[in-house]
Amino acid sequence: MTIQVNYSTQMEMALEGIQERNVTKEKQQKKLVFQLYSNKQMMIILDLEMYIPENHVARLVDEMVESIPDEVLFSHYVGGGRAPFHPKVLLKVILYAYTQKIYSSRKIEQMIQENLPAMWLAGMQTPDHRTINDFRGVRMPTMMESIFEQFVIQLVEQGFIDFEHIFVDGTKIEANANKYTFVWRKSIENYDEKLRMKIKALLQEIHQVIKDELEEEKLEEELIKSTAQLAKEIQELEGQYEVEIDSEKLKELRSKKS
Repeated sequence: MTIQVNYSTQMEMALEGIQERNVTKEKQQKKLVFQLYSNKQMMIILDLEMYIPENHVARLVDEMVESIPDEVLFSHYVGGGRAPFHPKVLLKVILYAYTQKIYSSRKIEQMIQENLPAMWLAGMQTPDHRTINDFRGVRMPTMMESIFEQFVIQLVEQGFIDFEHIFVDGTKIEANANKYTFVWRKSIENYDEKLRMKIKALLQEIHQVIKDELEEEKLEEELIKSTAQLAKEIQELEGQYEVEIDSEKLKELRSKKS
């Protein structure tokens, strides 16, 4: 009986060994094939828009801003000097950033460089954070607020926004894809006061971000000017030090430089 059991066990082990060898052999015979990949090759994107889904919120932003007559925006500019970014470019990227709850100009700048829908809205142009803040906080802050308010209210009317939290509902956009139309300067004076208060509170939050960043930028500019002025004064002292021979005056120059 014992011999029979041992024999059966040996047979099972032998069969398992054969099966394992067969599986190993089968794996060795199969050739691994992957899709071609190289991020070092030249890639040309001929049409960036083809990568933006039809139901994407960026298309809502594009539709809204394009509904605004150019002359309404151009009235905030004077001619001459270096050609600025088109106001519709800046409006689109700022409004899109707000739908993503991004309010910092530095983060908006980063988004334009890294986010495909933002790149499309900007036409692959890259305004920096200072340009963004100057546009929304200095050049046309009142117009920016008016446009944002109309944008939010029209989105609410079309059912794209969750009223309680004021955020874009992607599922509703998908259900209503290609069915949205924005009307510039639509009458919104009598719209729900509760919604207006929510928009006002959000704008105040954004206002504070803009104010803090403008002050920070002003401080940066003052530091740059101060640094340049100090460098100039040090250079002048070094020039005097090279030609001065009086030991007391040399000591005084060293002290000033320090």
